Amino acid sequence: MSAHRCGTIGLVGRPNTGKSSLLNRLVGQKLSIVSNKPQTTRHLITGILTRDDCQYVFVDSPGNPPQQKSVLHRALKRRFVEAARDVDVVLFVVEARFGPEDRAALDRIPASQKVIAVVNKIDLLKNEAQMIPFLDRLSKTRAFEAIVPVSAHTGRNLPALLRAVREALPEGPAAYPPDQLTDRDERFLAAELLREKLFMEMGQELPYRCEVVIESFKEEGRLRRIEATILIERDSQKAIVLGKGGERLKRMATAARKDMERLFGGKVYLGVWVKVRRAWTDDVRVLRQLGYD
Repeated sequence: MSAHRCGTIGLVGRPNTGKSSLLNRLVGQKLSIVSNKPQTTRHLITGILTRDDCQYVFVDSPGNPPQQKSVLHRALKRRFVEAARDVDVVLFVVEARFGPEDRAALDRIPASQKVIAVVNKIDLLKNEAQMIPFLDRLSKTRAFEAIVPVSAHTGRNLPALLRAVREALPEGPAAYPPDQLTDRDERFLAAELLREKLFMEMGQELPYRCEVVIESFKEEGRLRRIEATILIERDSQKAIVLGKGGERLKRMATAARKDMERLFGGKVYLGVWVKVRRAWTDDVRVLRQLGYD
């Protein structure tokens, strides 16, 4: 019988390659929030998959951040570096194309790091034969441990990816109990689910100026009573978040509450308010309180 393996696996790449969707599909649970906007992920999200012969500890990261100067973007850049450096193996997630943003993300992975290239979204290709020359070009960009085409959407080829990852991980016992899915608590996950709805509902710019703070999280029997605040930077943004008659905020809160109930397996009361906190993306004290150390 082969030895048990366990290790950490960082998911890195440019924004919008489907890293968070891949994490969720691999662990079989929605842990990392997803939207079609870049930079949705702001924190390192751990997802744990336990099999008889291996425990995979996946670490989702922000997409390689653009060269912006806010304190928040500097924090996101640190998150990316941690996920690429402080793990046993990196999954470099791309689509069936390789542009300057992909090159920049790949260049930020240390030369000594083990890297598996994951070509995601193959379900969107009209002709899979067109992937063959791309895979050949990709293989010349770095000495990868393996190159695995997958679809996070359909689950295609994920068993092959897990086999390749297992081969790259060190031997060792499991680091977490077999039924544990993440090292994040429910308070953190609640904030992320509400923030996801901001990204899904709002325009291109405003979600990046919003953050969610869980003010209170109480368990009363099987009911979780959660009070949350959406931070914005300007008074003019408040009406946008609220919507006409508060309908937009109500819609986002209802969708977030339903996701929380599915994830937590019980009823949730969710109260949401909107508060102006000027220039919070450049306020070191506020960002530290929000976990962007």
